[in-house]
Amino acid sequence: MKNLFLTLLMLIGGVHASSAQAPAGNQGPPTKTEQALLDLSKKKWQWMADKNVDSLGLLFHSKAMFVHMGGSWGTERELDVIKSGNIHYKKAEVYTASVKMIGNIAILLNDIDLVAVVGGNEVINPFMVTEVYVQENGKWKMGSLTFSRLARPVKLPAGK
Repeated sequence: MKNLFLTLLMLIGGVHASSAQAPAGNQGPPTKTEQALLDLSKKKWQWMADKNVDSLGLLFHSKAMFVHMGGSWGTERELDVIKSGNIHYKKAEVYTASVKMIGNIAILLNDIDLVAVVGGNEVINPFMVTEVYVQENGKWKMGSLTFSRLARPVKLPAGK
C-alpha cells in the first residue's frame, strides 16, 4: 500500500511538472486584438515589399528602433533604407506568427524566410523576427523590429 501511494504521488507530481514545462505556444484561438495585430503585421510585410513608406511611416513610432544583421537605427533611417532600395524586402514567407500582450504592448514573433535584395544581391535568410507594438491613442505603433538569424536552413524552395 505504501508503494502504491508513493507511485501515485510520483505520477501526480510528474504530470504536474510536465504540464508546468509545456512550451508557451498558442493557448487557443487569438483574441480580436491579437488577430488585428497579426493582420497588421501581415500588411506591414506587404508594405515593406511594395516600398510603401507612406503606410510604414504611419505605422512606425517616431522613436522606433530597427535591428538588422548589419546594424541598428531609428525610424527615419529605416524609411530611407526602404525608399532607396538599400534593403528591398521582396518577400517574407511567414511560417508561424504569434502575439503576446502585456498591457498596451504587443510582442509578435514571426518565423520567416526573408527574400531581400541587399547591396544589389538577392539573399534568403531564415529569421525569427520580433515586432513590438505600443498602443497610443487607440492606434498600434511599431516600437521595434528585430531580425534574429536562425540556425535552421532556409525552408523556401529555390527560385521563390
